[in-house]
Amino acid sequence: MTDAAVRATSSEDLLALENQVCFALAVASRSVIGMYRPLLEPLGVTHPQYLVMLALWERGPHSVRALGEALRLEPATLSPLLKRLEALGYVRRDRDPGDERALRVELTASGLALREKALEVPPAVMRLLDMDVDQLAALRDALHEVIAAVEAAPARA
Repeated sequence: MTDAAVRATSSEDLLALENQVCFALAVASRSVIGMYRPLLEPLGVTHPQYLVMLALWERGPHSVRALGEALRLEPATLSPLLKRLEALGYVRRDRDPGDERALRVELTASGLALREKALEVPPAVMRLLDMDVDQLAALRDALHEVIAAVEAAPARA
């Protein structure tokens, strides 16, 4: 929105809750993640654990650091997720043979097998949202543009 467009819009409209991108994103995020809960229960994982599994199914073994970067999670958030997935028997954490200071995460046979069950999740999401692949891809692409814009924005104090 240009400065002229902002001036043309009343300050009341700019502060209307329903006009806030942050509000729409927060509600959409909570709603969609909540919708995943019953879909993931048969897999025995939470939504954050599902995201970890998706990254490992796609990319294979990773250092904890690289996995955190891929998922945009801090180590303090990622570590308990990995411990729980390890307790479930889906992942194994070992010292990286190339760097003894680093932990490496890899899927176990059970973790690899879980992928077959997880293949049912995306179609179920499409049915629940009543959206097709193209609609979800357009939404995902728009969200990636938002993420890129936020990451490119200069840090402000």
